[in-house]
Amino acid sequence: MRKITFAAAAMACATMVHAEGWDMPTPYGDSTFHTQNIMQFADDVRAATDGGLDITIHSAGSLIPHAEIKNAVRSRQVPLGEFFLSRLSNEDLAYGLDSQPFVATSYDDARALWEAQEPVVTELLAEQGLMPLFSVPWPAQGLYTNGEIATVEDLNGLRFRAYNAALEEFATLAGAAPVQVEASDIPQAFTTGQVAAMITSPSTGVNSTAWDFVSHYSPINAWVPKNIVVVNKRVFDRLDADVQAAVLAAADTAEARGWEMSAAEADAKTAELAANGITVYEPSPALVEGLQGIGAKMLENWNANASDAAKAALADYSSK
Repeated sequence: MRKITFAAAAMACATMVHAEGWDMPTPYGDSTFHTQNIMQFADDVRAATDGGLDITIHSAGSLIPHAEIKNAVRSRQVPLGEFFLSRLSNEDLAYGLDSQPFVATSYDDARALWEAQEPVVTELLAEQGLMPLFSVPWPAQGLYTNGEIATVEDLNGLRFRAYNAALEEFATLAGAAPVQVEASDIPQAFTTGQVAAMITSPSTGVNSTAWDFVSHYSPINAWVPKNIVVVNKRVFDRLDADVQAAVLAAADTAEARGWEMSAAEADAKTAELAANGITVYEPSPALVEGLQGIGAKMLENWNANASDAAKAALADYSSK
């Protein structure tokens, strides 16, 4: 964590005169706590720089589609952006450690995993001219279906929403058929029969009004994945030192605030699912055993293909 206080950064930038505008694409809608946290981050930067750096948020993929945000920042189409970290697993499996089932299933575990993962992710991004500003987790992922799922075998043949390579592998090992669907397209995908089941956070479930198309939710706490906000390093380096300090201070504040927001979301959004008619049930021992078996197989596959740096991050986490 960078040791720069927001107040100090604000004082350093109080006399700024020249204004600069940055456009920032994000994948999720304005009601999503990640987006709300980023909007506050932009406000904090604006206040700390006395309007000298004005970040405009373009949410819900309205400026750049989710899949293209990282490369748009890399090519300096935009100075910074947010994306789901494990989308980059096809580049290096270190990016997807937090989406490996049952490796980290609580916020404490997720924090320890990020401490081990962050140095490797930072180095990988630096090779592409990118610098991470902050990362915030989603609540632990749960299972949404029509009807209760008692065993893994009950998932066989279902069209299953996927959002990264790990979830595609998970669905396949469960005997389901993975279909890539962005969060903003979930309601339509269920309504049209494109998918019939999904694993996602209670936040995404509420934001997509899951009660309109599924009847059951089980908090299987499969993994605690993260979003990450990155900036183009060359663009960042062109900022005055006091503005850089303001951005880094606001980023540290946003990361701490975002983790707190995520924890608050987990219980609140699960309760909201139930309040809107979804049956929330604890997974059966048989289902948990089957899911953990899939997780063990996936981790075996991960280890067979991971880079040395990725394996070192996992070993670091496992030793904590």
